[in-house]
Amino acid sequence: MFPERFSNLPAYAFPRLRALLDSQEPGGPVLHMSIGEPKHAFPPWITQIITDHAAEFGRYPSNEGTPELRAAIAGWLQRRYGVTMDPDTQIMSLNGTREGLYNTGMALCPESKNGQRPTVLMPNPFYQVYMISAISVGAEPVFTPATAATGHLPDYAGLPTDVLDRAALCYICSPANPQGVMADEAYWRALITLAEKHDFQIVADECYAELYRSEPPNGALEVAAAMGANPERVISLHSLSKRSNLPGLRSGFVAGGPDSIARLRQLRAYSGAPVPLPLQRVSAALWNDEAHVAENRRLWAQKYALADEILGHVPGYMSPMAGMFLWLPVQDGEAAALKLWCDTGVRVLPGAYLSRDTKAGNPGQGYIRVALVAPYDETKDGLTRIRDCLFV
Repeated sequence: MFPERFSNLPAYAFPRLRALLDSQEPGGPVLHMSIGEPKHAFPPWITQIITDHAAEFGRYPSNEGTPELRAAIAGWLQRRYGVTMDPDTQIMSLNGTREGLYNTGMALCPESKNGQRPTVLMPNPFYQVYMISAISVGAEPVFTPATAATGHLPDYAGLPTDVLDRAALCYICSPANPQGVMADEAYWRALITLAEKHDFQIVADECYAELYRSEPPNGALEVAAAMGANPERVISLHSLSKRSNLPGLRSGFVAGGPDSIARLRQLRAYSGAPVPLPLQRVSAALWNDEAHVAENRRLWAQKYALADEILGHVPGYMSPMAGMFLWLPVQDGEAAALKLWCDTGVRVLPGAYLSRDTKAGNPGQGYIRVALVAPYDETKDGLTRIRDCLFV
């Protein structure tokens, strides 16, 4: 009666966390450091834009994004990465990047590759929608370790040739969730070269691209353009959730080759949920403004430095280059998360909940993910409790 392809999915990370912790009393004031929901203030002027355009809630929104929104996104891509994208054929608005990350598989993954079941490559640990997209289209997810041994980015070139020859799509998150590392130009060049050789598309999840400590991360479209790669080789997804502290706005975009965007638009016309028009007006204003992004980045830099100060002595500690998480090494992630909750009331996510078991083990087993989303003083309190509970 129900599809077997979803029958062996593990519970999603946060129901698993509730099952682990909620039967136990917290050992102190509850502090949530498990979910990547930014708590910095969003720009106050957006409420006026919504008010000014509130009557447009009475209209069906543009499926692909208003011309003004797509022009604003194209302008941002030009300023940020130096790439020229046609707003009419190479950009589409999204109801949050998760929609686009899922529909990429639905719209772009073929039923077969070289006469065989296609593979979809993804890092391990990873954002779980990558796996669900692959499973939904009958492709084989290939979980590729992103560990200390590989610089916390997946070594796709090390996969067997037959797996690469069947590859249709390859997901990559940079800056990485949860490790906070960034793919540099050399990494992107090597991956794009590999994709050209084996004829697969790269799905670049770059939703954390504006949260960085010092130097901005290279972008996939930027490097692909400099290489003269096939315009369809890379699609890139960005979000206002992290950049502008507006996860509830549900607004992002996908940019790529005209053929890919046309297929995504066609699928969305049947199955998508476009961003309401007043929120598209807000989104255009946000992509046109950098002042609030610079302020947001300043607040993140303070918390990166705070984490270094409090936890920098921990063996294997990685100072975050970007993003909103710490990927802290522990002996066992579940045990550490449970101890933290029971002893201190701090709630973190076991790393194994973001990873899949493989023959070599689960690469997230020995980690916890700590979200640095709270204001500075709360973050300081939480990190101090973590240190005193787990690392003293």
